[in-house]
Amino acid sequence: GPRTDPDDGRVIPSFISLAEERQPVVVFGDGSQTRSLCYVSDLVRGLRLAMDTPGTTGEVINLGNPDERTVMEIATLITRLCGSDAGVRYEPARQDDPERRRPDISKAIRLLGWQPEVGLDVGLRQTVDYFRSVERVTG
Repeated sequence: GPRTDPDDGRVIPSFISLAEERQPVVVFGDGSQTRSLCYVSDLVRGLRLAMDTPGTTGEVINLGNPDERTVMEIATLITRLCGSDAGVRYEPARQDDPERRRPDISKAIRLLGWQPEVGLDVGLRQTVDYFRSVERVTG
């Protein structure tokens, strides 16, 4: 989300930076591996609830978004949002790259009444807008 360092190196900043530069988005492997992305405001709200909810001291509570998407879906969404037609460049899969990332947030729902509210499309749009505003300031 906003305030992410565009040079962070993780999937969202990397994809947005490349798409904004009209460069091919780099996907490692075939893009079928999944990610579950949680927007920063949802995470902060969950952390606050975890700190402020009585009876949660010492509990381990997963916060995240169980909306699982393939890396290829994420690449397609970002290139579309950025208006890029540069496509995708595939690189060999990384050995340590998990095939699936999806948190179990059932405990957060049960103990905190928390679940994410910001959908991927909205979160990515806000992140792309932020990256563009940073580029205007620093560019």
